[in-house]
Parts: sequence; C-alpha cells; structure tokens
Amino acid sequence: MKPVAIVFDLFGTLLDIASLNVAAARYTSDAAALIATWREKQLGYAFAATMMNRYEDFDALTGRALQYAAARHGLSAAGGQWETLADEWRRVEPFGDALPALTQLREHGMRCAVLTNGTPVTARAALQSGGLTDVIDVTLSVDAAGVYKPDARVYALATAHFATTADRLVFVTSNGWDATGAAEFGLRVVWCNRAQAPAETFGAAPAWTIRGLHELPNIIASLA
Repeated sequence: MKPVAIVFDLFGTLLDIASLNVAAARYTSDAAALIATWREKQLGYAFAATMMNRYEDFDALTGRALQYAAARHGLSAAGGQWETLADEWRRVEPFGDALPALTQLREHGMRCAVLTNGTPVTARAALQSGGLTDVIDVTLSVDAAGVYKPDARVYALATAHFATTADRLVFVTSNGWDATGAAEFGLRVVWCNRAQAPAETFGAAPAWTIRGLHELPNIIASLA
C-alpha cells in the first residue's frame, strides 16, 4: 500500500549532529566529547520534561544541556560563547545522502515531512541552511503538542496533519528509541541505523532497518 507521506526525524536523521564538531573545536580540543555530552543531555532533558509535565521548548533545553556539557568538560562560560555555539543548531549540515533521497522520493510523487523535537524556527532555519527546504512539504514540531518524542501525542501530529491513519505513513528516524515509539504508535517505521547499533530490546520493532537514506527510495517503491 502506497504511503500518504514519508515523515522524517530531523536532527541525526537528515542533519548530521557531528557537523557541530567544527564549531565546538573553537572552544575545546575534544569537540566530539563535548558534542556527545551535549546531545545526550539535550535528549535526557527532553525525556525528563515530558515525564515531569514541565515542558520547555527544545531551544531552551539545548541551552541548558550545553551549560551542563561545558561544566562537565571544564569549559568556561565567559563571553557569551555558549549562546554562539547553541545557535549552530540552525546550521547543522545535512548528511550527504539526505538531499538525493528526498529528491528521488519527491520525483516519484511522495510528500515528505519533518516531525522534530526542535522548535519551528530552528527546524526551518536548519532546513534552509542545509538546502533541504524545497524537498520538505511541511515541518511539524513537538511545540504543538507540548511534549517530546516518543510520546504518542507527538506522532499524532503527523496523522492529524495528513488526515490519515498511522499505517498510511512511513516514519524514518536514526534513533532507536524514536523508531520504537513510532512503531508503538502504529506508524510504518524505517530505522536508519547509520551507526550499526544493536537492535532495541524494548517495545515494537521497526518494519525496516537501513544503513543510510540511499536505501529508502527502493523500500518506498516496493510499497506502491
């Protein structure tokens, strides 16, 4: 059955978070470690905000997470440098396979959307910076639900927008926990397992697992 649309996670799936290492290298000799801690705490705060019923948007949590990461790695917060670094989330570079895959899907008549934890402003800025605006039909943010993925209310934003049932959408993400949450909701899930991580052991499994987005168009073609 041909899907109504393909819905993508943004940061880590279409956009390469490791590209932040270049900006972080201005402040530390171990940029990769700083970015890893930042990302881990950013997601941890998002999970906690949902469980604690204390929603703050992702830009705010990103700033909080960066403060933690800087302290953990012994970096100074002087001179407003962390605000400058936090702004780099609006310029995260796309993976090399993102634009070709999205272009191919669009050429075959598929609608493509983003469903992100990010704020609308940051998500749209990042898509524009990465040259992906023209191949994305709509950007959906958790801001509209006031909770973070993998809460079911977030995935419901996609079914509501496209006025369809979960099984008529394909959801693509590089995060195992996101793949599980989307599959539990009933979406048909493609896990883009770039890191070749082990399969998750809790919750529903994705329908497909791929190593990169270059494999995605063939999967979608098989559903037509």
